[in-house]
Amino acid sequence: MAVARMSVAELELFLRDEFPQAFSGDDITIESADGQTCLLRQRYSERMLRPGGTVSGPTLMALADFAMYVVLLSAIGPIGLAVTTNLNINFLRKGQPGQDVLAEARLLKLGKRLAVGEVNLLSGTSPDPIAHVTSTYSIPNV
Repeated sequence: MAVARMSVAELELFLRDEFPQAFSGDDITIESADGQTCLLRQRYSERMLRPGGTVSGPTLMALADFAMYVVLLSAIGPIGLAVTTNLNINFLRKGQPGQDVLAEARLLKLGKRLAVGEVNLLSGTSPDPIAHVTSTYSIPNV
């Protein structure tokens, strides 16, 4: 098992300082992060919805990308310039209005320059994912 280089508290402080555009409010919380996996929760808001009353694709993609960033930082430490190089999402079912969205991220491979992971997005308490994401991040030399 990987050893976390940043705790949840350290991640929150770093993200509030370095990435307030994504982590300044209280709509997204980091519930756990251990250097290999993380769990994020985005509290329900009507801003998440698209016409027709389902959770929008941009909401899900942004949460998945942020979850990958969090799990990566928990594994490598505070390297803010790690960036997404690829993100692929498969929408599996409708995200229900009124429900928080959970992002379960997991690193599949962590190299010196690239990290590959996956994220399952869940609606409320349902065990069935509403979307599945694979993502690759580029890690800069520091």
